[in-house]
Amino acid sequence: MRDGAPNLTQISKFLSLILRHKPDVIGIELDEHGWADVGELLSGMRTRFPIDMATLEEIVRTDSKQRYAFNENRTKIRANQGHSINVDVEPERMQPPQTLYHGTATRFAASIEEKGLLPGQRLYVHLSPDEQTAVNVGKRHGKPVIYQVDAGEMHRAGYAFYRSANGVWLTKEVPVRFLRRMDGGREA
Repeated sequence: MRDGAPNLTQISKFLSLILRHKPDVIGIELDEHGWADVGELLSGMRTRFPIDMATLEEIVRTDSKQRYAFNENRTKIRANQGHSINVDVEPERMQPPQTLYHGTATRFAASIEEKGLLPGQRLYVHLSPDEQTAVNVGKRHGKPVIYQVDAGEMHRAGYAFYRSANGVWLTKEVPVRFLRRMDGGREA
């Protein structure tokens, strides 16, 4: 791309804003399951970025976190999770593994240790299947703090777990009693 032209990362961030939080910014609506019409999305996004179907397909294909999904005939697209608007992305309800992980920044630790993990502006708390993924998530927010989640015990206590299309585990909350803070792979 020429200097000053938007790169795929910038376009992907804007796509994430639209599909997760603010579809109205480009004048589109998501259906009850979070799907947007691809034609309307492309038309609306073109008001800010030069984007065509090939670019959109490249963003979906190359996104390392698999944030987006097309329907079978590629006429609709949605974010797999992370919404702050009320949509049902139909995650698959499943029995979780015994242990899941949550990565965050040190500045959130005191609140988490007092109140547990809450979804905040999102619909679900996001959990990682392994510690390294949680570390990577935590680094995005500053110095990482990792929490080990006793997901098996939560499930036995009646908490529902879902797995999104891209492998992220979701639940409505994680009470403090199911959390254990980790530092450098060791319990704190």
